[in-house]
Amino acid sequence: MNRDFPSIRGLVQDCQNSDASSKERMYRTFYGYLMGVVLRYVPSSDDAEELVNDSFMKIFKNIQGFIGPEDPDSYARLFKGWMAKIASRTAIDHIRRQKSSFNTEEIEKVEKIPHAVQASVELEVADIMALVNQLPENHKIVFNLHEVEGYTHEEIAKLIDIPVSSSRVFLTRAKSKLRALYALRYSTC
Repeated sequence: MNRDFPSIRGLVQDCQNSDASSKERMYRTFYGYLMGVVLRYVPSSDDAEELVNDSFMKIFKNIQGFIGPEDPDSYARLFKGWMAKIASRTAIDHIRRQKSSFNTEEIEKVEKIPHAVQASVELEVADIMALVNQLPENHKIVFNLHEVEGYTHEEIAKLIDIPVSSSRVFLTRAKSKLRALYALRYSTC
């Protein structure tokens, strides 16, 4: 049984009742979690901080509509997933506002796909994020949405207004580039 369930359910219910101290507690409790979500999309900590705050504004505005299941473990997991989805969409909207259109022109470039790389080094989360942050922005967004957030290519295409085939290409390229970056950084030559 999840020990966080009573406190998370109670916290959500108190926020649904517009309790200001509960909103502050929720902000403090989940700030780091949402910052981690947003930093997968935007490299600037200043932008990320602003986007996390925007995400909390959306969460508090829409928290009345959140109804979780009775199961304690599922409730906490579903609530965190609901918040993460709001934060990731907020970050994507921010990126979209910065660019007039999502760049699909780079799909035309042909790249050499490196050979498979065996992961012989234990990577820390910071190492993995450093590699992901080196990807071109389009690849990074699609990689995060598909591999981390679990969106399908059809959902990604709708979300960032690109063809489904572009989403597939960006993911393939992202994985290829990650393998190449990994090989450069961790090769044992």
